Amino acid sequence: MPLTIEKFLRFATQKLEATSPSPRLDAEVLVMHICGLDRSALITRAHAELETAQLKELDYLLALRQRGEPIAYLTGTREFWSMALNVSPATLIPRPETELLVEKALALIPLEAAWIVADLGTGTGAVAIAVAKERPRCRVIATDFLPAALNVARSNVKKFGLTNVELRQGDWFIPLAGEKLDMIVSNPPYVCANDPHLQQGDVRFEPMSALASGADGLNAIHQIAAQAQQYLKPGGWLLLEHGFDQADAVAGLLRQKGYRDIVSHRDLSGNHRVTECRR
Repeated sequence: MPLTIEKFLRFATQKLEATSPSPRLDAEVLVMHICGLDRSALITRAHAELETAQLKELDYLLALRQRGEPIAYLTGTREFWSMALNVSPATLIPRPETELLVEKALALIPLEAAWIVADLGTGTGAVAIAVAKERPRCRVIATDFLPAALNVARSNVKKFGLTNVELRQGDWFIPLAGEKLDMIVSNPPYVCANDPHLQQGDVRFEPMSALASGADGLNAIHQIAAQAQQYLKPGGWLLLEHGFDQADAVAGLLRQKGYRDIVSHRDLSGNHRVTECRR
């Protein structure tokens, strides 16, 4: 039986109520994705009938979402810094709170600066691309250990036509041999390995290597802090995203490593989310 867009939205919302925290929004995103509609068209075409092929695709994606698979992986995109970034199961899904890392980096980089900036563990390339877009004279080196993640980042660099982002494969600082940097930014894995939230919601489907980092979640941050000074110019900046309850621990280890001007910043939820410091 033919279904209109609105009828499918009601049906899908009901199906998703048991498994999704935002069932109506999820249903709308899936319809917009399959039908090629924006939000205003979704409203004005609410009584249009779905084609058989569209309904088949929607039923398939709806079943995957009912199983818990993230909307971003089903549509292949996620909004970040007003950009529709390509994503895949090889990458962490960009979060709104990571925009704070971009904001604080841009606050330190003068508008016309020609700095060399490294983004460690770039994933989709979200942070590197946002910085490169806002500071076109900067050279941004984005690294990741996973070739599949770099392929996604490469597609995003091409998508936004950026010529000042260079992608390099390797673990943390290995791809940066010989570089002297004005700034290092990173959203490393920082969740405790035994955190029960890793078995809940969307994160069940995200790469564990991009989420968990040892018993206290700080292994990667320790490693970055220990090596960053070798690559930073004197007075160069290091900015790290971390867990909402890790600011004191991160600041403490940065002091132990000899960094100065250590400041933690709160995200929109009021949680300390980004810490900056200088060599």
